[in-house]
Amino acid sequence: MNEDTRSLHPEQPPQGAVPPTGAASEAAPRATAWADPAPLGLAGFALTTLLLSIINTNLLKETAGILPVLGLALFYGGLAQFAAGLMEFRRGNTFGATAFVSFAAFWLSYWWIAPRVALAGDAHNALGLFLLGWAIFTAYMTIGALRVSLPVLAVFVLLTLTFLFLAIGSFQGGAGHAMTEVGGWFGILTGLAAWYASAAGVINAAHGRTVVPLGTLPGRTEPSERVRHGERSV
Repeated sequence: MNEDTRSLHPEQPPQGAVPPTGAASEAAPRATAWADPAPLGLAGFALTTLLLSIINTNLLKETAGILPVLGLALFYGGLAQFAAGLMEFRRGNTFGATAFVSFAAFWLSYWWIAPRVALAGDAHNALGLFLLGWAIFTAYMTIGALRVSLPVLAVFVLLTLTFLFLAIGSFQGGAGHAMTEVGGWFGILTGLAAWYASAAGVINAAHGRTVVPLGTLPGRTEPSERVRHGERSV
């Protein structure tokens, strides 16, 4: 995801200033380099979403199939994505921080809710409201994604539809409903788009140039230019 390129280290001298020498140079603070956390956050979101979505499509019918999803929801979609969000705060990226911390909270709440619903009984209307709220959140985040990249925009558009169909399916009875299965297929597309965006961030950064294309959006810098100048492209 794109980052705010303004200086995050106000103690640094302005551009063009003569650097200190001698003892003063040794005492001068050094800027801390932060890796781009977006590929990690996107990868955690992608794999967790894909596995749950495959279950929602009813392609996987194992009775204990939810257990790997719960593990991913806690550690990868939850904790790893939360860490990525905190790093985005440090890098001055409001969009990335809000997205990653929020969806980390979604997966952590899913990890807590899912097994308890199975024990407590019917809650399909409450879960429908839960999913509808996430659909609304994702919809307005999609407007922010218009300033990021095409793969990230695709993730948010597809995820909005995923939440919407899952909410409708939940209101109609939950697991096994046709709308839940449709939401599962959109979730698979969402996970694949997130994986693509994550792969682009890792591969392009490792090579220092655009290897995996990101496309362009109106008003955005060409991805190759951003990579060349050391900026994030996802």
